[in-house]
Amino acid sequence: MDIKEWPKNERPRERLLAQGPRALSDVDLLVLFMGTGPKGRHVLDCARELLKVHGPLRKLLDMDAARLMDLPGLGPARACKLVAALELANRYLRAQLDRGESMRDPCAAARYFKQQLRSRPQEVFAALFLDTRNRTLGYEELFTGTIDAAAVYPREVVRRALLHNAAAVIVSHNHPSGSAEPSRADREITQHLQKALGLVGIRLLDHVVVGEGTPVSMAERGWLEPTLSFRG
Repeated sequence: MDIKEWPKNERPRERLLAQGPRALSDVDLLVLFMGTGPKGRHVLDCARELLKVHGPLRKLLDMDAARLMDLPGLGPARACKLVAALELANRYLRAQLDRGESMRDPCAAARYFKQQLRSRPQEVFAALFLDTRNRTLGYEELFTGTIDAAAVYPREVVRRALLHNAAAVIVSHNHPSGSAEPSRADREITQHLQKALGLVGIRLLDHVVVGEGTPVSMAERGWLEPTLSFRG
């Protein structure tokens, strides 16, 4: 049955307009994106197969255009559109940090770091540099390591912060293994960064660890000195 022949309350587009995008399942969203299936196949069956064989959704969307275009029901045009849609989402998150609003809590930065670092196969250490009102001055990925480690040099973090004329810094790294729970080494490097940045009058607002699920904020855990926190 063609989507146009479905009952109106079951069509993805109508449900999105009536209830919002959060009401749609992953399959519904793919159906809405694809519109039609390949010749001889229903789009609903195709969307279900994509998620069953190549999913879940995050795994599917982590693929680059070259891999996506070989999947059934996608092809070059849809693969490019899907990758472009994800890049639009990335730039939207980046624009939220660039629009000049002060960052009052760790949540906005955590969402941004998660989008940037979650799918990386290696450990990456990154930093957001902020002005005196906690507004974003720049984002840099400073160190890249192996699948489970990246060497972090506090002196280099301080040097980059000074070049940005930053008053505060939020750092983050990912755990490709999946668990976002900070290790002992993560907490130790955070202490070293606090001391190194503090010597030049720069606050470390947070260290966010990205893995599967919700990122872990060391500020929210209470593992930063009170004078160096968001509320300090």
